[in-house]
Amino acid sequence: MRIIFILCCLLLSFSTKANIGDMPREQQLAMQYMEALTDHDYTVLRRFYSRDTVFYDKTANTTYTGGRHIIAFLQRAHEGVLEYRLNVEHMFNTGSLVVIIGSYRLRGPGDQYGKPGKIIDLAVPGVTTLKFDNNTERLIEQMDLMDYQTMSDQLESQ
Repeated sequence: MRIIFILCCLLLSFSTKANIGDMPREQQLAMQYMEALTDHDYTVLRRFYSRDTVFYDKTANTTYTGGRHIIAFLQRAHEGVLEYRLNVEHMFNTGSLVVIIGSYRLRGPGDQYGKPGKIIDLAVPGVTTLKFDNNTERLIEQMDLMDYQTMSDQLESQ
């Protein structure tokens, strides 16, 4: 009985997180892309975009097409942001379409959100879908569905 307990403890002590190398290639690309996005690494992002790449925030009904326009939008959106991270709760793919469910954590000046002089901290739940071209490994489309009501509620309480 003691041996079974020790074996169970050993098994449970190993990390259950998936190693990025163990993921399907599409999910690896998605994680590389999301890391570049949240790190504001525009050089890496440019490699993912083409003239035809579409960035679509369906909840906000906003669309940007082409790497140049997407980067310009992201630079405006990221201006002054102190921290921007994605907490992935679940991710799966079907072929070149990757679905990421999680929350985006933003920390930065409240000026962009009508809270001048304050540092705001938000965790916005959402779903991001990424469709890649398997031949070029470039992003064809990013579509975000964000819970802006939760964001609004969080802003109200800060």
